[in-house]
Amino acid sequence: MDTLIFIEALFLAALALFTFAFVISSIWEREKRAALIGGVTFLILLGGEIGLFALKSVGFFQSTPGFLILLVGLVISVAVLLLLIRIGRNPRALQGTKGYIVGEVKRFDEREQVFSRGGLSPGSEQYQAFYSEHPQWEEHDDGRRKMGMPMGLPGAIDRPHEGPNVAALFASLSIPHHLGSPHAVQPEAIPYFGGKRMSLSPEEATERVKGFALHLGADLVGIAEINPLWVYSTRGHIMDDNWERWGSEIELSHPYAIAFAMEMSRDMVWTAPHTASVVESGLVYAKVAFVATELASFIANLGYSATANHFQHYDVLLVPMAVDAGLGEVGRLGLLMTEEFGPRVRLGCVTTDLPLIPDGPVDIGVEDFCRVCKKCADGCPSKSIPLDAPREVNGTFRWRLNAETCFEYWARIGTDCCLCMRVCPWSHPGTPPHRLIAELVVRNQVARRIFSSMDDLFYGKKPKPASPPKWASYGE
Repeated sequence: MDTLIFIEALFLAALALFTFAFVISSIWEREKRAALIGGVTFLILLGGEIGLFALKSVGFFQSTPGFLILLVGLVISVAVLLLLIRIGRNPRALQGTKGYIVGEVKRFDEREQVFSRGGLSPGSEQYQAFYSEHPQWEEHDDGRRKMGMPMGLPGAIDRPHEGPNVAALFASLSIPHHLGSPHAVQPEAIPYFGGKRMSLSPEEATERVKGFALHLGADLVGIAEINPLWVYSTRGHIMDDNWERWGSEIELSHPYAIAFAMEMSRDMVWTAPHTASVVESGLVYAKVAFVATELASFIANLGYSATANHFQHYDVLLVPMAVDAGLGEVGRLGLLMTEEFGPRVRLGCVTTDLPLIPDGPVDIGVEDFCRVCKKCADGCPSKSIPLDAPREVNGTFRWRLNAETCFEYWARIGTDCCLCMRVCPWSHPGTPPHRLIAELVVRNQVARRIFSSMDDLFYGKKPKPASPPKWASYGE
């Protein structure tokens, strides 16, 4: 009997300690609702601990009702401990993107991307060529183009005080422009080493490349063998009026991709869809461009060919590359979901012929979690995120974001929204309570269902935007 009481007391103490840490974390995060519910829960657990010893002192647990209560408590304790067991593995996730190929995959034509289509000028040679092949998009794209590209009237949601935040956004977006040329760095272009190739084993090269990427500011980095399916087929993303490149075939001989992710500030993303969040988007795009450019130059200095993929230039689809490099999985919202930051990241990539050791894909339970959660789809203002199950899209099994309606919403509010990032339960900051919950969600199918519901309880099904830092304030 004393052993059962000790187990119960230990279990309650552990839950109370976790709940207390959660309350402190919620106060630090300025999450009043979570802090309040957590505080009440902590008091209940503390009361249960005190009551346990009070009932023990009067011999209550020697009775049949007392013994049954202890037994129920033991069952609950064991059930909670079972959340530590890995249940609900996803074998196809461990195959990376190959595990989700269910039919014929056609390489993606970059000209068909909504951003690329929006950049076409009515009456131009490229406009005529594209819409003669794709008349189904012309009327829609003409209407979207009239709303302003790419975000309509920038900062419209926060007028009249959006000006400084929009200025900060465009200041950041100027950095990829300055770093964008040349995109491909060849070793012979490096004057100091004169194209001399350094002798590095794949193990050493991998260690140095990853270490340098992290040192430059990347938060996550992985290496993948390039699957040609995730290389754009045709150039369509034109940033510097070099329209002679439009429609050219993209050929990539590099065998490896170094994919990396950079965290977006929780405080800024939590203001989405207001202008403070787009300030963060622009800043992290600039940081990604810096890391990709520096990393490509570093590899060229080693004597190998490298190409930086960032806001100014893409040869490859970044999300599939990141999946194959082991950075995470694709979520319902169509973005990469990482264990550490959820979708609250921006991606970059460097392709190269430097011999490297690839990382394996990961199974962190994203597909199963997103099937249950649906919070991004419920909260999406434009209803662009599907509520139903994944399906076949271009030979791959996945959820398909409606890019057209999503992009239209950008134009109406004048930001890149980011609301799906904000409401995702996986986007919480990396405090110890959230890290523990994320670890349980990764490991256990039951935990995914429990914590998906608990997120709604503690934060609301459609949580409101947070207030920005004073320097990034905006109008209501």
